[in-house]
Amino acid sequence: MIRYFHVDAFAQCPFTGNPAGVCPLQTWLPAELMQQIAAENNLAETAFFVPRPSSAAEYDIRWFTPAVEIDLCGHATLASAHVLFSHLGFAGPEVVFHSQSGPLRVSREADGRLTLDFPSRPPQLLAGHPTGLVDGLRATPLQVLASRDLLAVFNSEAEVRALKPDFACIASLEYVGVIATAPGAAADGIDFVSRFFAPRVGVPEDPVTGSAHSTLIPYWANKLGKNELRARQISPRGGDLWCRLREDRVDISGYAVTYKTGEIFV
Repeated sequence: MIRYFHVDAFAQCPFTGNPAGVCPLQTWLPAELMQQIAAENNLAETAFFVPRPSSAAEYDIRWFTPAVEIDLCGHATLASAHVLFSHLGFAGPEVVFHSQSGPLRVSREADGRLTLDFPSRPPQLLAGHPTGLVDGLRATPLQVLASRDLLAVFNSEAEVRALKPDFACIASLEYVGVIATAPGAAADGIDFVSRFFAPRVGVPEDPVTGSAHSTLIPYWANKLGKNELRARQISPRGGDLWCRLREDRVDISGYAVTYKTGEIFV
């Protein structure tokens, strides 16, 4: 029997933000079984974590989409910290998850937000548009940059909202996903907006993507000339993020709420 938590991350109420599955473990399950559990959950990501014997505040973490294991996931890390803080009696101010992308710290703020300390992944400008991107987005971005994901920059929030991607075409690109982004509405205090498409790894559109902000934050910090930013992912569920650039790291903050708890019998 495995304890299971379904948490809406980057959300202040259920049915918003990005749902993640969280499975606390004492020892690792076989990777094939974790992949099967993630496929059965059918959420964008399911996180599994185990405690490190050397420290009560450190854990190893892995993330699985319904199709593959991935190297970095923001919302499921936020959800895992929420489970530790809210359900498993973790009393410290900060937890450290060790991952394929290095150590990831999550601290809790006085207002209830959780802050992810993630690597910065600045994108590099590409000379042209990769073959298949324009057909995949069914729109032509102003410019395209790349890190782990492609970053497609548009003029306006309305253009990003209007995208109706061809997911089969996007899945053929040699990147984990495609981030579409544009400036936000100054009247709402939002610096930039985004959407994230990753059909290649089994996630057609991700509701709120922490890892994409490892690329979005350095891009918009440089573009806007400031290191503190407010972001909104404008998927149908939507989510708000508080962002900060710190040299080669980024802080990504948001709220999380538990939707359900249960047990997995495998």
